[in-house]
Amino acid sequence: MSTSTAPRQPLTPATLYTAVADWARTDGLTWLYVLKALTAAFLALGIAMKLDLPQPRTAMTTVFILMTQQSGRVLAKSFYRICGTLVGLVVMLVLISLFSQQPELFITSTAIWVGICTAGSARNRNFRSYGFVLAGYTAALIGIPASQNPDGAYMSALTRVAEITLGIICSGAVSALIFPQSAGDQMRNTVRVRFSAFVDYVAAALSGQVDRAHIEATNARFVADIVGFENTRSVAVFEGPEARMRSGRLSRLNSEFMTASTRFHALHQLMNRLHDASAARVIEALQPYFSEIAPLLNKSGQPILSAADAAHATAQLEAYKATLPQRVRATRAGLAAEDDTPLLDFDTAAELLYRFVDDLHAYTATYASLAVDNHERERWIERYTPKTNALAAAIGGLRATFVVMLLGAVWIATAWPSGVSLVLTGAATCALASSSPFPARMAFHMAIGTALAGLVGLVLTFGVYPHIDGFPLLCVVLTPCLALGVFMTTRAKLVGYGFGYCVFFCTLAGPDNLFHYDPTAFMNDAIALVLSMLVTAVACATILPPSIPWMRNRLLIDLRRQVVSACHARLTRLRSRFESGTRDLLFQLNALAATEPEFQRNALRWMFAVLETGNAVLDLRREIATLPANARYASTMPWRVAETRARRAVAALFERPDERRMDAALAATTDAIAAVQQVLTTFAPPREERHQLQRILSHLHFIRTALLDPQSPLETLVGTRTDASQGVRHAT
Repeated sequence: MSTSTAPRQPLTPATLYTAVADWARTDGLTWLYVLKALTAAFLALGIAMKLDLPQPRTAMTTVFILMTQQSGRVLAKSFYRICGTLVGLVVMLVLISLFSQQPELFITSTAIWVGICTAGSARNRNFRSYGFVLAGYTAALIGIPASQNPDGAYMSALTRVAEITLGIICSGAVSALIFPQSAGDQMRNTVRVRFSAFVDYVAAALSGQVDRAHIEATNARFVADIVGFENTRSVAVFEGPEARMRSGRLSRLNSEFMTASTRFHALHQLMNRLHDASAARVIEALQPYFSEIAPLLNKSGQPILSAADAAHATAQLEAYKATLPQRVRATRAGLAAEDDTPLLDFDTAAELLYRFVDDLHAYTATYASLAVDNHERERWIERYTPKTNALAAAIGGLRATFVVMLLGAVWIATAWPSGVSLVLTGAATCALASSSPFPARMAFHMAIGTALAGLVGLVLTFGVYPHIDGFPLLCVVLTPCLALGVFMTTRAKLVGYGFGYCVFFCTLAGPDNLFHYDPTAFMNDAIALVLSMLVTAVACATILPPSIPWMRNRLLIDLRRQVVSACHARLTRLRSRFESGTRDLLFQLNALAATEPEFQRNALRWMFAVLETGNAVLDLRREIATLPANARYASTMPWRVAETRARRAVAALFERPDERRMDAALAATTDAIAAVQQVLTTFAPPREERHQLQRILSHLHFIRTALLDPQSPLETLVGTRTDASQGVRHAT
């Protein structure tokens, strides 16, 4: 048996420093977070005890609910927690004053309020959702115990709010002052990496060096980056003035990246369709322009590595964009002199090329503007707002209402001394699990973590607490118990267990100024906590869970309906809503189908089809909206009627795809193309108006080619009545 004889690297100050620095960037950050969480918890506990608040454990529980590794996230959660706490306080005082003498009505009204807040939390998937969570959770936390003593409800509510506020202040202060981890640093790195990745992707795609699998993987990664970037931006604004001064530009950067990536994908797909249609002359005429784009995104032949470097690329793109229309017209004039040249294909591709260069210039200019504190591009009012399907959110709210009413009925029927904990924990679990794509799994993991906390807390409460004295010694014995739970929250697979352990360890075994050694009450409370979570898990798993095919199909229908919105909704800020809404829906679908790559691939194909068709429709509507007030462009003219009919047919196709609607959409777009061509041949409009009509014609042609794309999920509906291989050139 041979052993390795490779020499071991000698331990030197340099190697030791490298090893320590590497540990500090990885595991060191984890243990630093554990230390900060424990520091904040003990600080809140100590102050609450010093102030003689009735339940110091509530302040410590609040810390573990709020703490995350990034300071901005803690501050954002703290802000929304305060808002939610105050709203929950007001609502619960109203409910107590109305129904404190009727337990059934009180439980019912509380359940309805928790359901409304849970639905609001599920509907809003940014940090605003946390405000909804806390509005429902705090109402139950304050109201259900206070309902047992209505005369002291007001003071009980105020002291509970004081304890929660203390936990908020301590967690925010410790997170921001002790080795703060900034979300702004992560955001700057994301901006730089995403810009470089997009530039590399554009260069590789234009040179024909990427296959379909790479395109799909890249765009799926872009979707996750877009959603994550907006989440990080909304957090960074809480960290300091630097992020707030750039918040508008960062939001604009995300929006412009979506537009540029959509436009480039549409251009790339159109060129693929021209290859399939053997339009070699058009491809040959456009190829020189494609080869000129990638070098524009470099500085002195080197990749752009910072916002300051992007200013050079912005100037190059601006100069290139200024000369592009004249050069394209010269190329078109040469093609027009040749016989059988599909000019409509060339016009469509050239229009997409110009729009892509324009969008890329805007994206690069915004990136370059981040190098300075103040810039005119900061003025940006459109926002990315992630929204969950309204029906799914409503189902989540009804599920929470059902759970609270069921547990409340058990409490009233059995008069169980721990019924307060049973109902309160059920409301809290529904609210806390509502933001997870798999709430049943989250609730079940929390139940296991809570059961473990019950066992540890039992030993600590009845075996250790009687033998210690003083706050320092209390912190010493609590440290290993709490550190276990905090560490679990830093591991993706153990988050649910760790969260349940930390929060409900404090509920069961968190110390108060006056200890109550009552094993029976402790066991009753522990059983109530675990039972309420298990009931919640069963309800989430059986009452229309979000991961069932029906729910995913609803999201897929919403994804297709983005095209319907593009066809008919008001144009004001419609493009940003369309771009962000489409990607957000795909992000939700990917989360629900994490173990089904084939479903994810099909959803991605639908996203491509929706983005290509929807953006072309928006371009078409924008061009028509800017036509001058002339009788030839009135909505009653035959070509306008044909265009409207085409949009309605496309919207109907994406609403409910089938072969009949596909045939109708293809026929309607062909008629609209012919009608616009007839307008161009029957009169000579001014130059700019003629260019607008030609752009309208190009948009209609692109819509038709997108419907016939062999890689589109609509391809199976084309059937044998349409020759898909000749679909690109049919309209010419």
